[in-house]
Amino acid sequence: MGGAVSAGEDNDELIDNLKEAFRAVDRADYYLEEFKENAYKDLAWKHGNIHLSAPCIYSEVMEALDLQPGLSFLNLGSGTGYLSSMVGLILGPFGVNHGVELHSDVIEYAKQKLDFFIKTSDSFDKFDFCEPSFVTGNCLEISPDCSQYDRVYCGAGVQKEHEAYMKRLLKVGGILVMPLEEKLTKITRTGPSAWETKKILAVSFAPLIQPCHSESGKSRLVRLPPLAVRSLQDLARIAIRGTIKRIIHQETVNKQGNGLKNTPRFKRRRVRRRRMETIVFLDKEVFASRISSPSDDNSCEDLEEERREEEAKTPLETKPGPPVNFLREKVLRLPLPDPLKYYLLYYREK
Repeated sequence: MGGAVSAGEDNDELIDNLKEAFRAVDRADYYLEEFKENAYKDLAWKHGNIHLSAPCIYSEVMEALDLQPGLSFLNLGSGTGYLSSMVGLILGPFGVNHGVELHSDVIEYAKQKLDFFIKTSDSFDKFDFCEPSFVTGNCLEISPDCSQYDRVYCGAGVQKEHEAYMKRLLKVGGILVMPLEEKLTKITRTGPSAWETKKILAVSFAPLIQPCHSESGKSRLVRLPPLAVRSLQDLARIAIRGTIKRIIHQETVNKQGNGLKNTPRFKRRRVRRRRMETIVFLDKEVFASRISSPSDDNSCEDLEEERREEEAKTPLETKPGPPVNFLREKVLRLPLPDPLKYYLLYYREK
């Protein structure tokens, strides 16, 4: 897949794009080692402050957010960063991907997992990634002068009295997804004071933790990451990687003959021939006789033909090897200094 996940033109393309993002980020990588055997079950997981929602919840959330390349996203209660990483694959290099998490130990955990994904996952090179930025704080104490976002998700139960606060974080035309009164809810801002609300499904989330005021009685305002402009060096890396991906795609198309695969060869259905037993009734007596079908004379010939077909078959395919990271291989073959190659590869370990 070259570039960011493309914007889907219909529901099928939307689901295909979401599947790509889910496949690219291994859920087990966000589990502690001793709990990984449960990583692929459709269950939520919690250990101390670390928490992951069930995969079915994340799939509903991702679909409801209607993500597109270049949008801005705010994840309230960003946790391990699992959802933020999947979202980053769809937003692409020119999106905005911010997260607010209450617990500082979870922030450190999320940063470790993000670093591991970037350095070791081959899926990283299939996409143009919008790297998440995480800040520590209570998402109910976000500074009132913060920028608004195209997409907002809250991963904790929102009390009714905080609904208006959440809506203020959203741009006109934006989408907010959150658990509101035991229902996963999608709210679309259709105008400065106009909203459309849709209940998606019944859910059970731990409620948002209320802010704890300091000794002075003032709340601790959360400052979201600034909307940084990419450096010229970073833009050049994005452009070079994009060009290489297009070259790889074109080479693949040329090898496959414009991408068309050979029509599969279907095996001819073989009819199994059997001798027919015929019983003849004559007056009150019964005569049993076996009448051979004319096709029986060809049974040996058919068996021989089938044997020849089996021998002519190509040998069974062996188990495919690990997927090849074509972009990495192409970069490493470029006539460039090694430091520049490693920069183009984000200093990845694989």
